[in-house]
Amino acid sequence: MNIMRPLAMAAIATTLTTPALADRQETIYLNPFAGFQLFGDQRDLSESGTFGIGVEYRFQPNWAVEAVYSRANADRKYVDGSSQFDEVRVDGTYYFAGPDEAWNPYVSLGAGHAEFGLEDAGGPRTAGTNHDETRVNVGTGFRYNISDAVSLRGDLREFHGIDESTFDTQVSLGISFAFTRTVAQSTVTRPKDTDNDGVVDSRDQCPATLAERIVDASGCEPDADMDAVADARDACPGTAQNVEVNARGCELDSDNDGVANSSDECPGTTAGADVDANGCEGVTETIQTFTIEVQFPTNSSVIGNAYDNEIRRVADFMQANPETIVEIAGHSDSRGEAGYNRFLSQRRAEAVAARLTGPLGVDPDRVSAVGYGEAQPVATNDTAQGRAANRRVEARIQVRR
Repeated sequence: MNIMRPLAMAAIATTLTTPALADRQETIYLNPFAGFQLFGDQRDLSESGTFGIGVEYRFQPNWAVEAVYSRANADRKYVDGSSQFDEVRVDGTYYFAGPDEAWNPYVSLGAGHAEFGLEDAGGPRTAGTNHDETRVNVGTGFRYNISDAVSLRGDLREFHGIDESTFDTQVSLGISFAFTRTVAQSTVTRPKDTDNDGVVDSRDQCPATLAERIVDASGCEPDADMDAVADARDACPGTAQNVEVNARGCELDSDNDGVANSSDECPGTTAGADVDANGCEGVTETIQTFTIEVQFPTNSSVIGNAYDNEIRRVADFMQANPETIVEIAGHSDSRGEAGYNRFLSQRRAEAVAARLTGPLGVDPDRVSAVGYGEAQPVATNDTAQGRAANRRVEARIQVRR
């Protein structure tokens, strides 16, 4: 048969079916070899020298595929005559070391087509005596790199003839010539993430986040109270919205009197002066406290008209005692965020104060509102009854001494 045509087709098919991989070294080896083949007893063939050539494509550092042609001329073992043996096969090979290593041991697996042509003693090949066979093989061996271009290869291989269940063994030694090229890596453009926070620059609203900070989908550190100070650095995490804060996330206290600007009715207090809860100088004395029985809807500071008579008690007392002032104090239980509780109690205190200074006609200069949140409980917060007692509004009637 025309052996070179199948060999060429196998080599082309091998190249076309190998996936193209980026940034890799490709090597093509020409592998001429000579060896010794031991045929199974069923074949009636003596041991024989063999020779051949392979074209090997090493498409990854550890993987290769090879098309091989081999030939032998063996004597008959039990009768006179000889047999010419030809085979074309394709093998897949796994190398245990990279091509830069001197020693490259490997294992291999393949399949091919063999032809045994029998001749009588002293005569030409007799028509009708040829025998075709499909053989599979498994092998092991090594490649020793003498240089980048030249290497030695030793191979031990066992063949199994499928048609007649025969077994043959071949050992060979060859010299290889390498032709190598490096395929350039394809360039993959990835979205830029300058601060390495996992959010690409095009979506990062905080592009200079410090390393290892936890960020949200916008690339910014979480800020639960939305005061522009991240939770990780916020010393006052429950600040009310729209309140001016310092770098620590706490409300500003411009005169350093211990009363935040939003609650300071005397913002220019002299440094070191004693001030009351409203940030004003002078010592006040509470002479009477009214607990105002006002019920608010959940999360609301709206007062219904039904509570006017309750609040009027405070207005009547102040009209009878014009030297007094009043602090409307709002309180809450401990459920929920402390900062929110303080904010809600402030709003509720302000709602009661507005009712005093509005419909009930008390001078606004005599009325202040302070939200204490959960800071001044009068009962335990562990029971429903206790929590109800803590949710209260008080009118603290005071006299400035």
